[in-house]
Amino acid sequence: MDYGGQPEQFGEITFPRTRGLPKGTVIVVHGGFWRADTDLTVMRPAAAALVAAGYVAWNIEYRRIGGGGGWPSTFDDVAQAADRLAALGSTRIDLRRIVVLGHSAGGHLAAWLAMRAGLAAGQPGAGPAVRPAGVVTQAGVLDLASFRRTGDRTAVDDLVATTPGADPARYRAVSPAEAVPLGVPSVCVHGSADAVVPIAQSEEFVAGATAAGDRSELVRVEGADHMQLVDVAHPGWAASLAAVQRLAG
Repeated sequence: MDYGGQPEQFGEITFPRTRGLPKGTVIVVHGGFWRADTDLTVMRPAAAALVAAGYVAWNIEYRRIGGGGGWPSTFDDVAQAADRLAALGSTRIDLRRIVVLGHSAGGHLAAWLAMRAGLAAGQPGAGPAVRPAGVVTQAGVLDLASFRRTGDRTAVDDLVATTPGADPARYRAVSPAEAVPLGVPSVCVHGSADAVVPIAQSEEFVAGATAAGDRSELVRVEGADHMQLVDVAHPGWAASLAAVQRLAG
C-alpha cells in the first residue's frame, strides 16, 4: 500500500484472518542505521507473528540514507506512513489502539512517532493524524547525541545533516531522549549482550522518561544480541510481543 508518490513510500499491511475486530494495529519500523541497504523485509517475520497474534501489521518502508533519505525526508515519510492509517478509514483499524514497534534505528523512528504531538508547527511530522497508544523499541537508538559519541557517528550525521552544537533545536526535534516526557507509554526491550547499540541507550531513556513523568519500562533480555530481538523464535521477541499486548490494551 502506497502512502506517497516516491518509490519507497509504501508499506505492507496485513490483517488477521479472524472474525471481529483485531486486537489492535502495530506500525512496524525496520532498522539498519537509516541506510538504504536494509529494507522492510527484515521485519516481515515480526509482522507475520503480530498478525498471527491477532493484530493488524503495517510494516513500513521509508526513504533512507543513500536513497534520498535523511533530514527531513526520512522523518516526513515515517510520519506520512503512520497517518496513512487514519486516511485508510478501515473499520478494522481502531485508531485508539495503535502501537509502534521498531528495531534499532527503527526504534528511534518509532519513539519519534510518539513525540510528534509535541513538535512545533512547521517541523517535519508536526500535527499528527495518528497518535499511538504506546511504543515498543527493540534495541532502539534513543539518544542521537549520545550515540553519535559512542556509536555510528557517520550514520547519525547523515541522518540529521547537522551536529548537536551547530543546531541543537534540530536535535531536540528528532531525538526522543531530548523530548521527554513523550506523553505516550513506552517499553524498551534490549539485549544485555548487544554490541551494536549499547543497552545504556534504553536504560538512560527509561530513567529520563520516568523522571519526566512518562510511563516507561525497561525489559532486559539476558544474553541477547542486537538481532535476536527480531528473531521470532527467540525469547527477546516474546518479550516484545508481550509489550505490544500490554500497550494495545
